[in-house]
Amino acid sequence: MAAGAALDELLAGNRRYAAGRPRHPHEERARRHVLAAGQHPFAVVVGCVDSRVPPELVFDQGIGDLLCTRTAGQVLDEAVLGSIQYGVEELGVPLVLVLGHERCGAVAATLEHLRTGAPVPGHLGLLVDEIAPAALRTRAVPGDWADHTVRAHAAWVRDAIRADPAFTPAHVTAARFDLDTGLVALLP
Repeated sequence: MAAGAALDELLAGNRRYAAGRPRHPHEERARRHVLAAGQHPFAVVVGCVDSRVPPELVFDQGIGDLLCTRTAGQVLDEAVLGSIQYGVEELGVPLVLVLGHERCGAVAATLEHLRTGAPVPGHLGLLVDEIAPAALRTRAVPGDWADHTVRAHAAWVRDAIRADPAFTPAHVTAARFDLDTGLVALLP
């Protein structure tokens, strides 16, 4: 599948999901024999761990259709980059989609730290350190600082992946999931 067709399939699936008309039950017993023989996902989704944003459901895709990596705030690290590279190089996946979402807890924690200067406990510091540049770039933009940060951070993750030669074979894009409507919108 070409990258454009893969993106079209994701967005069509999202429209089905948002409309409450999914066509993919997530226990596809009829496909088990096919899945046991190997995987052939058509897209890598780099998303957030938020339990309200499972990519297979949000894009109405079946088991084996997506290769998903999820970290709080879709923060990149070597394991995530290696996982994306596995999908692109080893599995020939043509599309990488970075999926941010409204009301992201990792973004909220980052903004709270920036507002108060309070220390960030333990491993959460990595998340704040990675998201803070997007928050600082959008702080003066009128409107919802958190939503501006979500969009800016997803775009930054997209651009970081695009800039890495390991991902040249794939088309890399970013989007934002709206928890209220269930719709995904591509980011510029």
